[in-house]
Amino acid sequence: MRATCSRNRLSELLRCRGQGQWQFQCPYQLSPARGMTRGRSVKERSKKKRVHALEVAIERWKVLSKVLTVVEALKKEEEHVTPLKRLEILRPQLGLVKPHKVAHFVRRSPHLFEVCRDSRGVMWAGLSPQAEALVEEESRLLEEHSPTAAQYVTRMLMMSVDRRLPIDKIAHFRRDMGLPHDFRTRWVHMFPEQFRVVRLEDGEYLQLVSWNPNWAVTELEKNAAASAGDANASPPGELSLPFPMKFPPNFTSYYRFRGKAHHYVKTGNTEQFQKMTYLSPYAEAKGLTPGTPEFDKRAVAVMHEILSFMLEKRLVTDHLTHFRREFVMPQKLMRLLLKHYGIFYVSERGKRLSVFLTEAYDGTELIEKCPLVRWREKLLQLTGYRGRMKNIGKFDASSDSEDYLLGSDDDAVLDIESENSDDILDGCSISDDSEMDLGDADELCGD
Repeated sequence: MRATCSRNRLSELLRCRGQGQWQFQCPYQLSPARGMTRGRSVKERSKKKRVHALEVAIERWKVLSKVLTVVEALKKEEEHVTPLKRLEILRPQLGLVKPHKVAHFVRRSPHLFEVCRDSRGVMWAGLSPQAEALVEEESRLLEEHSPTAAQYVTRMLMMSVDRRLPIDKIAHFRRDMGLPHDFRTRWVHMFPEQFRVVRLEDGEYLQLVSWNPNWAVTELEKNAAASAGDANASPPGELSLPFPMKFPPNFTSYYRFRGKAHHYVKTGNTEQFQKMTYLSPYAEAKGLTPGTPEFDKRAVAVMHEILSFMLEKRLVTDHLTHFRREFVMPQKLMRLLLKHYGIFYVSERGKRLSVFLTEAYDGTELIEKCPLVRWREKLLQLTGYRGRMKNIGKFDASSDSEDYLLGSDDDAVLDIESENSDDILDGCSISDDSEMDLGDADELCGD
C-alpha cells in the first residue's frame, strides 16, 4: 500500500513538471508526517564553527593512537616480536581497508618497528631499541602517575549516583587517564583504602570505600581558590562559578544560513547561563528534573570535571555517553556539548567524534603537559608520519584516508612480502622454534 502511494505521488510530481508547474520541495514538505524531523546532523551544525587548531590536534592524536595500538600489541608478545600476519587482526582498529596491509603500516615507522624474515620465510615484526627504551620509560611514568590516576578514579566514583561504576566502562578511559595496562587485574586492587571491586549480576564494579572531603572540590573551585588565596574546602553544594570560555581569533557571534542570521553563542543567553547557580558534581543530584536549566548546567559541570581528569583534556564523545545514567546527564548529550560552544569544542574528524575542553589549549598545543603527554610527543616524533604532519595545516576531508597515513604510490613504499625484501632483511634471522600460535584476538588487541 505504501509503495503504491509513493508511486502515485512520484507520478503526480513528474506530471506537474511536464506541465511547467514544477517547484522544488524539501523532503519534509513532501510528507506532513516528516515535519518534526528537520534537524541537521552534527557535522552540518558544527562545520560553520570549526576550530582549525584543535582539528590539527585531533589529526596528531589519530596518528599516535594507531601507533600505540601496534606498540601495545607487540608488548604483550614474548620478547616483543610476532609474525606480521598475526598483526592483521589489528586492521579494524587501525582503520585500514584493503589493499592496505598492517605490514605496510609497520614499515612506515622504521625507528619504532623492525621487520625480519626467519629461515622459513615467515615475516616477523618487533620493537626497535628506541621503542624498547620508550616502553620502559612509559612503565615508569605510569607507575609514578598511579596515585594521581587513583585520585581521579575515586573522584569519578564520588560523582556517580550510586558511588560505583562498571569496570568495563572505566576501561574506556585507560589511555585518556593514564591508567596502566594491568588496570583490570592488578591496579584496581592497589588502593583498597579508596575503592574495591564488587561483583554484581551484570558484571564487576568499582565501588567507593571512603569519602574524601578534600577531593569533593571541582577543578573550577580549586582554580578560583588559588586565585583568591583561599585554601579552605567547603562541602559540595550550590556553585556560582562561571565556566571559562575560549573562541578562535576569527570567531564571529553569528553566521548567515539561507539569508537568516544564526547565532553561535547568543550573548544574552550566555550571560544568563554563566550567572545561574548550579549543583556541584559531587552533591546529590537525584532530585533534579531533566530538561531544566539547573539540570543542564550541572551536566556541563560534570563534563567539565571529567575532561579535567584526562591527560589531554579531550575525550571521544562515546565515552561520555556511556555514563549518562551514572552521572545523571541528559540523553541528548551531544546537543548540550554543541550548545555550549566556547566551553567545549566537538570535532567530527574521523569516524568518532571528540570533545575538547577549550580552556586547556593554546592553539594546537596543550597548555599544561604532564610527563605522560610529553612521552607521547616523543613517540610521535619517531613515527614515519613527520613529513606528512608538517603539512597538516592544509588537511582536507580526504586526510582521514589510508593514503594520508600510509603514503601514496609515489612514496615507493616497499612491499615486505615481495621477493625484493630479502635485500633489506639480509642478516636478520629468527629461530624456527620461536614461532607463535595465532592465539586470542582479544588478548592481542587489548582494551
